Amino acid sequence: MRSLVFSRRRALRASAAVTVAALCGTLLAACGGDSDNASADDGKPVTLTFWGWAKGTQEVVAAFNADHPDIQIKFEEIPSGNNGGYAKISNAVKAGNAPDIFNVEYPQLPDFVSQGAVQDISGLVDDGLKAKYLPQANELTSLGGKTWALPLDVAPQAFYYRKDLFQKAGITVPKTWDEFRTAAEKLKAAQPKTRIATFFPDDPTTFEAMAWQNGARWFAAENDAWKVNLTGPETNKVSDYWQKLINDDLVQVHPSFSQQWTASLQKGETAGYLGASWGAGVLKANLGTSPGMDGNWAVAPMPTWDGAPASGMLGGTTFAVSKDSKKAKAAVEFATWATTTPEGIKARIATGTSSSYPAATALIPVAKEAFNTDFYGGQDIYSVYTDAAKSIKPGWTWGPAMGVTNGSLKDSFGKVAGKTGTIGEALTTAQQDTLDEFKNRGLKVAQ
Repeated sequence: MRSLVFSRRRALRASAAVTVAALCGTLLAACGGDSDNASADDGKPVTLTFWGWAKGTQEVVAAFNADHPDIQIKFEEIPSGNNGGYAKISNAVKAGNAPDIFNVEYPQLPDFVSQGAVQDISGLVDDGLKAKYLPQANELTSLGGKTWALPLDVAPQAFYYRKDLFQKAGITVPKTWDEFRTAAEKLKAAQPKTRIATFFPDDPTTFEAMAWQNGARWFAAENDAWKVNLTGPETNKVSDYWQKLINDDLVQVHPSFSQQWTASLQKGETAGYLGASWGAGVLKANLGTSPGMDGNWAVAPMPTWDGAPASGMLGGTTFAVSKDSKKAKAAVEFATWATTTPEGIKARIATGTSSSYPAATALIPVAKEAFNTDFYGGQDIYSVYTDAAKSIKPGWTWGPAMGVTNGSLKDSFGKVAGKTGTIGEALTTAQQDTLDEFKNRGLKVAQ
């Protein structure tokens, strides 16, 4: 796996370098800070404040605290980023009372960097530590040759499905998106109340991962300027496909991880879930005690347009140090332990609520052993994730204002759910809202 990923490294590095020029070119105060303050800890016992929401985090903190008397973590669980966590962090940074360290997903990290909300921790992250992580993860946490966060996981896409419902309807697991639609039609015909999957109107990241999978490039930077393209042919192909699924009532439309969504899974009214590697823990946590579920779920590769393996990345979490923390050295020590040690990964995965695919590749066997797969009939689900990780398409860049981009999409996707708007219209609106935000921030836009 590492050899395949390293073959892409040169292209990724070149893309990252030009991206940073556009990200930081007009924001030198935010992006140019040094890391002298980051190593200001004086060796005395330290208490760190930490905000996050990832499954298994409480257990990770407990294990770390038990083994590190000189560094103690005071953990506060906050809503997931898209459900208010990012707003809470941003407000705390502005108010000067941010935690020392917090979780942020890859898509939002450039936004936090551009706003000067996180510290440059380059002086605390040597090449030996970086070598433990997948190169893709390093690229997504490094901007302008500086390191802004440590990666916890990568999140290749996966398709979760009910084996019993598929068998009852005579459906084989679809390998292509054409086969996925055919399976959706067959499932609806056999079981009129059941749908194959769900469109999440409140979660644009799922749609973004599918656009990524199809080779879309929403953001690119050339000559210190940004190109923004949310309506290119690769994205429109995905948009048109999903709009037709919704129009033809072949998928559910529910908020992500909501009571409606969970109830539809429990009742057998939803037979599949298009998610990521961390989704196994989500399903197990939500459905593990429901009758008829244990052993009936399985994991398959995401359908692709031509049947060849391909994946985007849906989420993925990092540890970032807030700009005003005076305890960065201890914060990086904690983040390093949580992301690169067997003890840290085992504490998270053994809860049964997290199925993270570690960014530190040497720990994949640890994660595989720690996650009980009885809910999935004993399937080796991590082998599915490993193959999917190999197929993550290179070249995707996150924009520096994803909070605005995703906020606009979320608002407009609500109209899709209410049948008063389309996915295509939502993308057009989000593109304009993003361009307006770039102008507000003084970021150059390529014509």
